[in-house]
Amino acid sequence: MQEYERKQLLERVERDGATVGADIPETITIQGEEIDLRTFVFEIKRRETIPSGERERVEQAKKNLRRERLERLERIEAGDIAWDEGEELARSIIGIDRALNALESLGPTDLEREQQVQQAQDRKRWMSFLKKALGQEDDASARRGR
Repeated sequence: MQEYERKQLLERVERDGATVGADIPETITIQGEEIDLRTFVFEIKRRETIPSGERERVEQAKKNLRRERLERLERIEAGDIAWDEGEELARSIIGIDRALNALESLGPTDLEREQQVQQAQDRKRWMSFLKKALGQEDDASARRGR
């Protein structure tokens, strides 16, 4: 591969909006293991949030995808490959970016934790209301003039 071709591929991969219109690869081989990437992403994306049991799996998948993206990018940067292979690597990197974008854009991942926080806040407001209603305000709130 010529130097200018390598630079073109690197520019294409790093371009803002490179993933627009790009497809998530059907399958991808990461560390010797073939993964049905498109199915995985659509399965997770179909849900409004990541279930607590799937959270670790999704985070590990994102970590593996980032690592694979970097390895493929380094192969292009090294330039010791043919143009066709570089073109395929660039296309796969853009597909990985598309999958990462989809996984990163998921909603809150811990509904149970959010529910616990909300319940704790509700109990705190209720206890505060009861103390005021019964005339048992604590010294700190009485000093603040409440």
